[in-house]
Amino acid sequence: MSSRARQAGDAPILLVEDKDSLRTMLRLALEAQGHTVVEARDQPEAEVALRASHPAVVLSDLRLTNGDGFGVLRVAKELEPELPVIVMTAFGSIQDAVAAMKEGALDFLAKPIDPDHLLLLVERALSQRRLATENLILKAELAQRRGAPQIVGDDPKLKQVSIALHRAASTDTTVLLEGESGTGKELFARALHALSTRADGPFVAINCAAIPETLLETELFGHEKGAFTGAAARKPGKFELAHRGTLFLDEIGDLPLPLQAKILRALEEKRFERVGGTVPLQVDVRVVAATNRNLKAAVAARQYREDLYFRLSVFPIVIPPLRERPDDIPTLARFFIDRFCRDLNKRPLMLSPSAENELRTYPWPGNVRELQNCIERAAILTEGDTIHARHLNLSFRAGTVPGIGAEEDASPWSKLDLSGSLADATRRIVAEVERRKIEQALKEASGNKGRASEILQITYKQLTSKLKDHGIEN
Repeated sequence: MSSRARQAGDAPILLVEDKDSLRTMLRLALEAQGHTVVEARDQPEAEVALRASHPAVVLSDLRLTNGDGFGVLRVAKELEPELPVIVMTAFGSIQDAVAAMKEGALDFLAKPIDPDHLLLLVERALSQRRLATENLILKAELAQRRGAPQIVGDDPKLKQVSIALHRAASTDTTVLLEGESGTGKELFARALHALSTRADGPFVAINCAAIPETLLETELFGHEKGAFTGAAARKPGKFELAHRGTLFLDEIGDLPLPLQAKILRALEEKRFERVGGTVPLQVDVRVVAATNRNLKAAVAARQYREDLYFRLSVFPIVIPPLRERPDDIPTLARFFIDRFCRDLNKRPLMLSPSAENELRTYPWPGNVRELQNCIERAAILTEGDTIHARHLNLSFRAGTVPGIGAEEDASPWSKLDLSGSLADATRRIVAEVERRKIEQALKEASGNKGRASEILQITYKQLTSKLKDHGIEN
C-alpha cells in the first residue's frame, strides 16, 4: 500500500448510498486503495455519521429512500464549510448534479460509476482538503513571530528531557511541559509532535495568556456566523484546525476558571461546540500543554480546577532553566551567532574569552530566549569580527561584575554600560529598567498579565507588545 493511501486511509470517507450492492462495490474499491470507509444508507444515518466520524470526504447519492443528497450536502456544509462533498446521480439527472454543485458540492459522478473516475475525484477532494487546512494553519503561523531555535546542548538534564519526549511521543498521552519563561517550551512541544505518529498532521499553537479572556473561547473552539457582534462568518477554532494533529496550549495556567470546565470536557470527550452553536463536534487531537506557573499551588489556592490539573499532568516534563546547564551556554551562543550572521549578511563573528566568561556567569533570568535576544543585539552592535563583553549589555547582572573592585562595585553607576553615544547608552538603560519593572510586576501578579498591566498602569495590549519587545513572553 502506498504511503499516500495509508495517509488517506487515516481520514474516513463517508459513503451514502441506499442500494446495498452499489454501496458494497464502492466501499471495496475505496478500501482497496487504503481508504477507511464509513457507510450510511440514508440522510438520517449520514447526519449521525457526519457528527461522529469527522469524515475527510463525503460521497453521497442524490436520490435516497429517506431524505436526499441535498440534505446530506447542507448538513455537511453546516458542520464544516470546507468539507468536500461529491454527489452521485443517474445519467439522466445531470441537472440535479449541477444544482448540487451550486449549493457547494465539489464534483459529481454520473451512474453507472466508473471506479477509476471515483478514485480520481476522491484523491482530488482529499488534496483540496489538505490544502485548505494547511492554508489556515500557515496563516496562523505567519502571524507568529519567528520560531524558536533548534534544541541545542549536551547537558545531562537536557538529555533526560529528550528521553522523556521520546517516551511520550510513542503514545497519545497528554503532556504537560513545565519550566520558567524563555526555556523553549514550544520548541519542545514541536519536537514531541515531530517524533509522534501525528507528525504528518498539523501542529497548532495558542498562547492562552496572550489573548483577552473574552476572545479566548472563540479562538479555541471557533464560532458560528452571528454568534456575536462582528461574527460575519463561521470561524473554525484551534481544536478543529488541530484535528489528527497536535494542539499546543501554551501558558495553560492562565486559563480563566469559567473556560477551564469547557477545556476539561474537550480533553476528556474530544467533543465541543462552537460559540453560538448547538451541534457537538468530534475531533482527534493530541494535547500538549505548557506552563511557567506552579499549578499545584494554584489548585490549592482554588485558582485552578483540580480535575483539569490531573487531566493535564498525566505525563509531566520539567525543562531545566539555562542557569542549571552552564556548559550549554557557549554552545548556544555560538549557534545563535552563526544564525544571526547569516540573517544579517555579516561575516562570521568570534566570541572573545571575556564575553564567554560574562555569558557563563550571568544568571539568565529570561533563559534561552534572553540569550537569543542578547546575541542578536550583540551581532548588530559588533563592528569588527569579535563580540566583546561590552556588546552583551549584561551590566545589570546581580552580584559582583568580574573585573570590578569592591570600592567600584559599591556604586551602581560602575555597573552601567555607558559605551557609545548618549542616545545609545540612554536607550540601553531605559530598556533594561523597563524590562526589570515588567518582570517585577509579573512576579507580583503571579504571572497574571491582566493584573500586571494594572500594576504597571498600562493597557493589556501595551503589556503584550512590551513582553515581545523584551523577550519576556513565553
